[in-house]
Amino acid sequence: MNLFQRRKILKKTNYLDLTPVRIFDHEMREDGKVNILLPRFKNKIALRMLKPPKKTNVIPIKLDEIGSAIWLMIDGKLRVLEISEKMQTLYPDKMQPPEETETRITQFLSLLYQQRYISFREIMVS
Repeated sequence: MNLFQRRKILKKTNYLDLTPVRIFDHEMREDGKVNILLPRFKNKIALRMLKPPKKTNVIPIKLDEIGSAIWLMIDGKLRVLEISEKMQTLYPDKMQPPEETETRITQFLSLLYQQRYISFREIMVS
């Protein structure tokens, strides 16, 4: 599906009804936060030829406490609205004011989508 088709679907859909799906793996840091593991190269030949020695095959993208909690809730089953509700109950002091929680989470998920760290089940099926 090309960019224009995805954009058309996203414009017609309420963002809170979408179901985010992770594209990349992650690892937990010692402090309980998440690193998204972004592959250095997608092409295996480029990986062998261009990878500097003693470097890993992935680039860790560090998330903060809130970003890590949201990332761990992205399981391909929970909709954005459900993630927002869970975040409001788990972090009531950090999700202030409550009426802006949905906006903040949708902005964060939009950023993850734009960076192609996640996709949405509704886009992948269509």
